[in-house]
Amino acid sequence: MAIMANGFDVLTPGVYTTLQDAGRFGFEDRGVPPSGAMDEMSFAIANALVGNTEAMGALEFTLTGATLRLAGSAPCRFAVTGDMHMTLDDVVLPPYCRHSMQPGSTLRVIRARSGARSGARGYLAVAGGFAVAPVMGSQSTLARAALGGFNGRPLQKGDWLPLAATRHAGPPTDSLPVQQLMPQRERRPIRVVVGPQQTHFSQAGLASFLAGEYRVSGESDRMGYRLSGPPVPHLQGFNIVSDAISRGSIQIPGNGQPIIAMNDRQTTGGYPKIATVIRADLARLGQQKPGDSLRFEQVSVEKAESLWIGRHQHLQRWLAELRAAAQPGE
Repeated sequence: MAIMANGFDVLTPGVYTTLQDAGRFGFEDRGVPPSGAMDEMSFAIANALVGNTEAMGALEFTLTGATLRLAGSAPCRFAVTGDMHMTLDDVVLPPYCRHSMQPGSTLRVIRARSGARSGARGYLAVAGGFAVAPVMGSQSTLARAALGGFNGRPLQKGDWLPLAATRHAGPPTDSLPVQQLMPQRERRPIRVVVGPQQTHFSQAGLASFLAGEYRVSGESDRMGYRLSGPPVPHLQGFNIVSDAISRGSIQIPGNGQPIIAMNDRQTTGGYPKIATVIRADLARLGQQKPGDSLRFEQVSVEKAESLWIGRHQHLQRWLAELRAAAQPGE
């Protein structure tokens, strides 16, 4: 039987907490990027744990979580993924589990780990999702355009975030966490396909880029990561006729310091692109934070496709098992 929708009172919003889903596609020709979850793997796992489809909207925390109180008359099921520690009414709960909370209860999500192996982002999914109207087919927040999400912006103290009505039946809580697949734990170079403007760089410049160690600077956000490290010299100048930019495109501006385009990127750009991050490594890239170091490794297009197909198929099978275990009874 359907129940009355509840909502979260936002007691503290965290550094940068937004509503994101799988993304807003089909509008890049109008200058609107897809946005969406930066780490789509952790995002999809959170949704699957509560029985949602993997594309349903969830809260994305950056660096720190939020403190939320459930208002309304019915309990809700939720799950948190990522490097997060949480308490429910001051009782410690593990991430990567399905939990239940009662009206009036307070959930506090904070960052659990620090250091090189910790990720920047965590996700909170609730069974049934959030009762927020999609904009251009998506609930994802694009804050710099005040588009989508909750009033087109990150959460603020005093907000009330409505939850979609759902049945609260079936297994409310898992006794043990599921396997914690965290892309940020993979310690290897970020793999790239060279190009499409690799001819704007010498072989020595390309070799320097692939051999160098870079750090994510403090001037990094959901739009893009500015890196600091060995500068990459241009062979033919640093301006090109503006063309399309995809998630993972690595531009080299005039100072030679790489910029990686991310989810909220501009849709075109006029700097030459030396390489593009492969699809299989984008979730790991989305967990990078200021101060993290990274290197790059070149792979072929065929290898990039093979890596993504294998990873995607494995993840989809596992997500289907999680969703089946979370389905409410009749």
